Amino acid sequence: MLALTSCVTSRQSSEYVSHSMENGVLVVETSRGKIQLTALPGDSIEVHHMENGVKQLPSFAISETSRSEKGELQEKNNQLFFRNGNLEAVINKKNFEIRFFRGAELISRQIAYFHTDKNLGFNFELTDKEKIMGGGQRVLGMDRRGHRMPLYNRAHYGYTTESNQMYYSLPAIMSDKKYMIVFDNSASGFLDIGKTNKDVLSFEAVGGRTAYIVSTAKNFPKLINNYVELTGKQPLPPRWAFGNYASRFGYKTEKQVRETVDKFIQEDFPLDTVILDLYWFGPDIKGHVGNLDWDRSAFPTPEKMIDDLKQKGVKTIAITEPFILSSSKNWQEAVDNKVIAKDEKGEPYRYDFYFGNTGLVDVFDKNAQQWFWQHYQKLFEQGTAGTWGDLGEPEVHPDDILHYFSAAERNVRGDEIHNAYGHQWAKMVYENQREFQPQTRPFIMMRSGFAGSQRFGIIPWTGDVSRSWGGLKPQVELSLQMGLFGLAYTHSDLGGFAGGTTFDKELYIRWLQYGVFQPVYRPHAQDNIAPEPVFHDKETKDIIREFVKLRYQMLPYIYTMAYQNSTTGMPLMRPLFFSDESNLDLIDNKTSYLWGDSLLISPVVEPGITSQSLSLPTGVWFDYWNGTKYQGSQTVDIPVDLKKIPVLVKAGAFLPMIESIQSTKDYSSGNLILHYYSDDSASESKGMMYEDDGESFDSIQSGAHELLRFKAKNQRKHLEIEIKREGKGYRTMPASRKVSLVIHNWNRKPESIEFNDEEVPADQFTYDSALNQLEVSIVWNHEKSLLVIK
Repeated sequence: MLALTSCVTSRQSSEYVSHSMENGVLVVETSRGKIQLTALPGDSIEVHHMENGVKQLPSFAISETSRSEKGELQEKNNQLFFRNGNLEAVINKKNFEIRFFRGAELISRQIAYFHTDKNLGFNFELTDKEKIMGGGQRVLGMDRRGHRMPLYNRAHYGYTTESNQMYYSLPAIMSDKKYMIVFDNSASGFLDIGKTNKDVLSFEAVGGRTAYIVSTAKNFPKLINNYVELTGKQPLPPRWAFGNYASRFGYKTEKQVRETVDKFIQEDFPLDTVILDLYWFGPDIKGHVGNLDWDRSAFPTPEKMIDDLKQKGVKTIAITEPFILSSSKNWQEAVDNKVIAKDEKGEPYRYDFYFGNTGLVDVFDKNAQQWFWQHYQKLFEQGTAGTWGDLGEPEVHPDDILHYFSAAERNVRGDEIHNAYGHQWAKMVYENQREFQPQTRPFIMMRSGFAGSQRFGIIPWTGDVSRSWGGLKPQVELSLQMGLFGLAYTHSDLGGFAGGTTFDKELYIRWLQYGVFQPVYRPHAQDNIAPEPVFHDKETKDIIREFVKLRYQMLPYIYTMAYQNSTTGMPLMRPLFFSDESNLDLIDNKTSYLWGDSLLISPVVEPGITSQSLSLPTGVWFDYWNGTKYQGSQTVDIPVDLKKIPVLVKAGAFLPMIESIQSTKDYSSGNLILHYYSDDSASESKGMMYEDDGESFDSIQSGAHELLRFKAKNQRKHLEIEIKREGKGYRTMPASRKVSLVIHNWNRKPESIEFNDEEVPADQFTYDSALNQLEVSIVWNHEKSLLVIK
């Protein structure tokens, strides 16, 4: 039994003085300061302890557009009951313990707020067998209970199967009891989930905002939805973001870039984007970071290069870093414009790190933001399509460096604001690009940020992973953990980034096969071994080419997942326990995952295997490659060879696809291939498909899109499939669609097929008895329609 700890354990105890409701906000006055409870969107409550003499920072986690709700207050038996929707906080006036209830169920209990000379923070009670996810990027397993984790974004070069500290930490947890706690504090600290005391969740930091947010819901998807309602939803990325990338560390000349893009096209590999690492602004790795302009000796005509690639359907993105080396072309200008973070004497803080002697752009200072933004604006004027911000932990960030935080109108030490640096950097780019290019969807790839950074369009990746089987193994866990907290586009450098002396063909193929089913398809690595598939042997190219084409064929399905994420927060990669919340043992599965509503993916992460063991959730599942049927709720062995990994489709699923294309410039769903997986176990099912022009920022909000909805009623010898659409439509929408409806697991030739009460001619459908597959071709004019198969 956990001993009760006083809520305040600072230099002296706290006593209740009074309380009041101010515009729906509960303010409790104590002898040590205030405790303020604010009702927030999505069954959430913020608790903010404002102890006298403790400096506070504004919230980073809560969205700028989020509005507080009006909480309801009752007082009874020396307790305050503060309710917001289904969440209620109960404050004990005597010891300031705060209990949180969902309805009548106790879900969490704050047992201490503490403030010492070294740190401040909170303690919460953990119940027996409670599973806790969170903490951000870590390689520790899905249940993080029993670990003490540094909250300090830090590069972990060449990591493999274990890491307790990485590029993107999150001061947030999710419990299997369906609640979340977000500690809205950007300072260096620790998250201790039952490590020091097995029954205590502890957050501690060296300073920062002494506030946390509790959210709850009846199921996990709704819990994530509540979280993004509060912290902000991810804007819909452009469609090209889901295509194939050519990327390495790095392309050294314009000639090399052009030749690489042409190689993809010649080899019949779809391609949408080329990414330029640091050689675009200098000939060497060291000494040039901060130039932020083209090295014209290596890239003599970058504007023409960007335009020429665009004509081929390929976008260009160039890397940037927040460091200005004293040897760079911009050093003196940066000093003169006072954009470098300062030392205690008010001078630019200079220090040495891997790339040279440097200063750090103070992205918290509005003046520095304006100077930094001008370089991005110039790149966008030249035609680049997105932003790649690297080293944004920041990779080296002295604790005693001073940032001028304009929003707080004061200097803030580096250790107090470290974890929000990438967040603020992304915000600066996003907000300025939105003003400069209001109809463009920002694409902002950064490896560090904070809770809520998704609202600035951030696309995180998992850093400089080892190019080894050990580097491949944790990638599912990393993406799943981040996706639970709104960061749904977390992805890996496909093939691995760091190290490697010889080409491991099997590893490379397995990693790029998995990549088809991760949010961003971007092979990237040190170029001692080519990261691009076009530079490898014929067998490797032939296998990978089919997977890259599959990625493009699945664009309607993937883009629909992006729509779901932007509207509800649902991640693209989803833990298996989402399929059966009654089986919480599935939380521990870190090797397989749901890819959207319909697919189950199990990457191959061991060399030389011929079958893969897979624990199936409930339901019926079909092998995507050969149609083999598997009953769920059991462990099965799936045969594999080098040409495929386990991909299963849920019974009753709709899977919208198109034919392969060279780039998303050629995208159209005018010829739609709609797969439906029939089974008696799925008597009724439905699916959806989201479409818009792929680029307009306000497509969802303005209604300039269409939402296709599919519904099936399957009664053994009788199948009805309804198709209808919603939305206002968009500029490039097909006037009608040719739909090839492919019905899997259909074990009898139909007696008749009707579409909108008219018989479908025999030459418009085929039945393959060997595959148990029926294909029906129809022309759909966007009216609500019904296909009946008897």
